[in-house]
Parts: sequence; structure tokens; C-alpha cells
Amino acid sequence: MGHREQLLEGAKRCIVERGYAHTTARHISAASGANLASIGYHFGSKEALLREALIEMTQDWTDLWQVTVYADETDPLEGFEKTWIQIVDSFKENRPLLAANFEALTCAEHAPDLRERLGIALASAAAPEGLAKLLGTDESLDEESARAVGRLYLTLLQGLMAQWLISPDLVSVTDLTDGLRVLLRQPPIHRRGSHPRPIHEALDTASSANNS
Repeated sequence: MGHREQLLEGAKRCIVERGYAHTTARHISAASGANLASIGYHFGSKEALLREALIEMTQDWTDLWQVTVYADETDPLEGFEKTWIQIVDSFKENRPLLAANFEALTCAEHAPDLRERLGIALASAAAPEGLAKLLGTDESLDEESARAVGRLYLTLLQGLMAQWLISPDLVSVTDLTDGLRVLLRQPPIHRRGSHPRPIHEALDTASSANNS
């Protein structure tokens, strides 16, 4: 592995462990084993290196979510629910990468090159061969329809990630699925067992945790 690759891996490690805003050039140098001068030589600046690391961390969606797709022809929404429960369950082990994703979006406001490259990555995720294919969308769909499904999945994914990062209790795939049933004029399934906590209770829990 050359110095450039070492620096990228070190920067990624620092973003995961410290966050983008709290990572210094010395942190990256220590994590990568490369000297400080090599940052400027290979990337021009620490900020450029961190932006490159963020892009790489947020580009490959398929590495983050390897799920079993449930294609239930009698009740597609039940298959939808089972699939998305797996995705949400994977958030815990991928929390640093989820946080890095949103740090990248914030940084992009003041970095046109980062914004452009993130736009390409998001377009790729929403493309027919992106999330739609990963989550088992019917292969007989035409390209326009598959892209529409991909955009829907991307919007759902980012919304669920944002809520989960604030408080995991805010996220209920069951409620999401029942909401879709209502919109599609399908009756919700009455399940046994405890119902997810109301959103105001989840917010109270998140507030208490932040204040402690």
C-alpha cells in the first residue's frame, strides 16, 4: 500500500473514531503511519484528503447493506417490511459510516467539488442498478420505473438514517409499512405484542439522553 492509500485509510479511521470536524493532520499522520508532508504532496491539504475519504466512505452502498430480499407476491408490503427491518438493524454496526454520510452532506455546502461528487454517488444509488437492484426490484420493470423505485428507496434510506442517528426509537419500519398501507387503501395488519412507542415519547428519551 502506497502513502496515498495509507493516508486515505488513516483519514477514514479518524473520521470514524473522531468525526470529520475533530480530525487534525497529526491525527491522520499517526493513524496512517505516513508523515505530515505527504498529506500536502498527495492531496494538497488536509481538507482535500478528508473530502476524498468521505466520498469513498459514502460511495459504495452495496457494501453496507447485504440483505435478504423477501419477495412475497401475496403481500408485497410484508416483504418490504421484512427487508427494511434488516436494513435498520444494520444501522447499529454502521453508525460511524452513517454519521460520516451526513457530515459529508454538511461539508458539501462549502465544497463544490465534494458536492458534485456526492451528487454523482447519490445518482448512482438511485439508478436502476443501484438500490433498486440491491433490494430486489422486479427485473421486468422498465428503466424509468426502476429509477423511480430507486429514488424512493434512497429517500427512505436517508430519512431513516437521519432519524435513527438522533434516536433509534424514532424509527419504526412497522409504522412506515402501515402508513403505506393507509396510502394504498390497504388495512393495516393488527399484530400481537407491544406497539412501538409514540414519537413524542421517543423524542423525550432522546432529549434526556442528550442532557445526561
